[in-house]
Amino acid sequence: MINRSAERVAFDEKQKSKGVAVAALSTLVVLAALIVLVPLAPGWDKVQNSFFNGDILVSTFPSLLKAFTLDIAIFLWSLPAIAILGLLLALARDQKSPAMFPLRAVSILFTDVFRGVPVILTIFLIGFGIPGLGLPRPWNSPYIWGSLALILTYSAYVAEIIRSGIESVHASQRAAGQSLGLSDRDTMRYVVLPQALRRVVPANMNMLVALQKDVALLSFIGPVEILRQAGVHKSLLANFTPYVGAAIIFLCVTVPATRYADYLLAKQHRERS
Repeated sequence: MINRSAERVAFDEKQKSKGVAVAALSTLVVLAALIVLVPLAPGWDKVQNSFFNGDILVSTFPSLLKAFTLDIAIFLWSLPAIAILGLLLALARDQKSPAMFPLRAVSILFTDVFRGVPVILTIFLIGFGIPGLGLPRPWNSPYIWGSLALILTYSAYVAEIIRSGIESVHASQRAAGQSLGLSDRDTMRYVVLPQALRRVVPANMNMLVALQKDVALLSFIGPVEILRQAGVHKSLLANFTPYVGAAIIFLCVTVPATRYADYLLAKQHRERS
């Protein structure tokens, strides 16, 4: 039995190594084909000058990085509000008591509306609509209302993710808590939620990556963040390279976060298997 197990492990490792080698080889072949074939296209010189101008990339990159700090700031002050509101909505949706039906109905309506409306449309409606009421400064700021649009939209998605985590906890866990004399509130707080939140970490990490990217949509209502700054450079220089620089900055942030989310998901699968 031990020998068979060792042979199985050795076979799996061999197959895994073989798969990695094939994947690496195929990737190198595709990259080599792109490097060789793309420059042969008739319009490559114009595309290279318009999108991959090294001098323009170097000259505009510092200002793009500076503008990106605003994206990070909006992301950081929106994130806690999204986490809190999403958790409250998930808990409201989980209410089973008939007396709490209005609260549950409001949570359902909220998630249906803000998951159903495209985020850019929500940004337009809130970012232009509320300041149009003639509010005094600073309450007419696009930073405030743009952030609110992101908070409302992403809270709806996070609430559904947390709710799925709550529902994934077996009913026996609640019964065990109640058998120990815990109230429904304490059972949720000490038994259900700790398990549910651990299970939804990978999914929420993916939402975090999406939020970081969607902060750039606020440029449509005024804030001079990285996307708008790239647009300013594009207009002044008549060149699209600043957009490539902005894409590089986003990739430097989102790719590691995405890989970490994948790592957490794989780790979670290993623990369950």
